[in-house]
Amino acid sequence: MTTKEIPYKIYLEENEMPQAWYNLRADMINKPAPLIHPGTHQPMTLEDLAPVFCEELCKQELNNEDPFIEIPQEIRDFYKMYRPSPLVRAYCLEEKLGTPAKIYYKFEGNNTSGSHKLNSAIAQAYYAKQQGLKGVTTETGAGQWGTALSMACSYFDLDCKVFMVKVSYEQKPFRREVMRTYGADVTPSPSTTTEIGKKILADHPGTTGSLGCAISEAVEVATSTPGYRYVLGSVLNQVLLHQSIIGLETKAALDKYGIVPDMIIGCAGGGSNLGGLIAPFMGEKIKGNADYRIVAVEPQSCPSFTRGKYAYDFCDTGMVCPLAKMYTLGSGFIPAANHAGGLRYHGMSPVLSQLYDDGLMEAISVPQTEVFAAAEEFARVEGILPAPESSHAIKVALDEAKKCIETGEEKTIVFGLTGTGYFDMVAYEKFHDGVMDDYIPTDEELQKYFETLPKID
Repeated sequence: MTTKEIPYKIYLEENEMPQAWYNLRADMINKPAPLIHPGTHQPMTLEDLAPVFCEELCKQELNNEDPFIEIPQEIRDFYKMYRPSPLVRAYCLEEKLGTPAKIYYKFEGNNTSGSHKLNSAIAQAYYAKQQGLKGVTTETGAGQWGTALSMACSYFDLDCKVFMVKVSYEQKPFRREVMRTYGADVTPSPSTTTEIGKKILADHPGTTGSLGCAISEAVEVATSTPGYRYVLGSVLNQVLLHQSIIGLETKAALDKYGIVPDMIIGCAGGGSNLGGLIAPFMGEKIKGNADYRIVAVEPQSCPSFTRGKYAYDFCDTGMVCPLAKMYTLGSGFIPAANHAGGLRYHGMSPVLSQLYDDGLMEAISVPQTEVFAAAEEFARVEGILPAPESSHAIKVALDEAKKCIETGEEKTIVFGLTGTGYFDMVAYEKFHDGVMDDYIPTDEELQKYFETLPKID
């Protein structure tokens, strides 16, 4: 088969769509460290997790044994509305760059939520409905997760309470209004509606908030309101499990045409997109059946992989959630008000943290203005306006493709285009007006938060 016989967009047939999620942890040699109880410092049990999360999700969170977990028919039926999503060969971009590299991107923005987040939102809403709950609470950064969850809750007739990071609440009013259109109650975080929110505001007057703050508020409301549970859009094992649909489809599409990637690139905030994209490829790598270069790309303003500590830390700023062993900047770290709201989390998925610590993947941090320059370069050629989060992966993919011009290497690059940026125009405006900055925390600033990490024996 010649290169030109590979279509511009590779679609899977409906009957080729995965019937089960892939649980990478089952194949990991070194399992991610368990969540531990904030009071006892003992591993969290099913009974410990049940007051916070849905029962079936608790079981998925603790499952390190089953490599595949069947996707319920109701969820598969919902997936059919927008899945399988296309794997796109960036022929126009390759030609514009003049690179011998072959560039592919898995596009997850072809649903109303505008991102990959719907893959897990519909699963978590389904399990909440199956349990007979009244509603769920959550946090959201840039708003993709909150939008996805509000859609999923509307589908299953569940109440949805969203705490949205204050800077994003103000920067992205239209995303907020989409959530409200689907029936969600949206509150800027930190807020005065919770005890934790009041404390954070007292300790940090004028703060623009963080995902860690919003998580604390959402958990407080869930655990104090009968008939509610908390759901999370990233970081947790269960979320990476649901997002494995991305990687499974990507690999199936590549296999369909005999394409073997050299590099797989994903943006990294809490880990849901990256973990989902790389799951089946990492599984092959762990088993020794293939060797891929896997790269996580994060913002220099919130560099948990590249400058964080691998240690147990609270998952939230209010210190009410379980502790996770992860690469972290400290639960008290509140990132600068950068425009990649979905990447403004102080820690990283325990699964990805373990893989990174084992040397099975690498990480790169990039400055905000270079990310938006890459987004603009991509948009002008490929015709999709990318989300700021996705544009971190685009930046590194472009860099690697340009290196191939110098070396002549015909490298095959795959990256995750997690969503669209049509609700991020304030950010694009600031970039075009030349008022966007590249804030990078100093070592002294980070050390202040490292010193507050909990002491775990």
